[in-house]
Amino acid sequence: MKNTVFFGTLATGALLAGIAAAGTLDDVKARGVLNCGVHTGLTGFGAPDANGDYQGFDVDICKAVAAAIFGDQSKVKYVPTTGETRFTALASGEVDLLVRTSTWTYSRDTDLKFDWAGVNYYDGQGFMVRKDLGVSSAKELDGATICIQTGTTTELNLADYFKSNNIKYTPVTVADDADAQRQFLAGACDAYTTDASGLAASRATLPKPDDYVILPEIISKEPLGPLVRHGDNNWGDIVRWTFYALLAAEEKGITKANIEEVASSTTDPEVRRILGIEGDEGKMMGLDNNWAKNAIAANGNYGEIFEANIGSATPIKLARGLNALWTQGGLQYSPPFR
Repeated sequence: MKNTVFFGTLATGALLAGIAAAGTLDDVKARGVLNCGVHTGLTGFGAPDANGDYQGFDVDICKAVAAAIFGDQSKVKYVPTTGETRFTALASGEVDLLVRTSTWTYSRDTDLKFDWAGVNYYDGQGFMVRKDLGVSSAKELDGATICIQTGTTTELNLADYFKSNNIKYTPVTVADDADAQRQFLAGACDAYTTDASGLAASRATLPKPDDYVILPEIISKEPLGPLVRHGDNNWGDIVRWTFYALLAAEEKGITKANIEEVASSTTDPEVRRILGIEGDEGKMMGLDNNWAKNAIAANGNYGEIFEANIGSATPIKLARGLNALWTQGGLQYSPPFR
């Protein structure tokens, strides 16, 4: 989301200096807390609640990783990052892990030296307008003013889409989601564009959400997920397989409520490996063998985390769609635990 164009902002030397050396797990254990980069505030994905405690779909990935390492999901220090600061925070080592609706792209993977540990939300860029504008398609936005965050590839997607459809627009640049919402509500722009999940999250916080509509067009692929620095494969494995454990748990019917019952009664060999009943999967990464069990027990499986934070029963009202399990027609799929 808000795919920040990072070229030229962080020198190659600084990037290379920030590449992880083997031993991130040791550093995290010695510190006693996981430093997790999160959003400054996007409802449903990552935002402080009334008590100042971070909650959300992305935040629960941070909690699961902390639970896998420490057996305690509370051992997380949340570092709020903007679209402009998030990659610097990760490259410099300020955070061990970034889980902030960040899109996996070629240049970020190769030039910025980051590794994505999976895709926790398959998304795409869309448009939101006021219902009374009378627009039902993005192709009807010829001549419109459009709020868009500066320094993002969302700008490039927008330019490409309007050029390919031979229509014109006037950009209204904004600094972040909060600024975009203020400008949009004030009537400074006819439409607001960002990832469709972000539009849904923003609309849910508007005074009269039903007065706004998200148009049907999705103009890009935005695979969002947790990422780490290049250079420490074991640390990347820990984050990656913690996420996969949440997916596998949903597929196997393991929930926060039944995990102890399943652990005491299951005869499924893969479930037994996931829950640490047999095998040494945890030790292979330098963790206890109950690492995955602890990660799942923290806030439930992937489906539970999705529904609790951004699902159809929440104000965000997102359907599973592409984020359904592969067995339900979606793209979410865990490699085998063996």
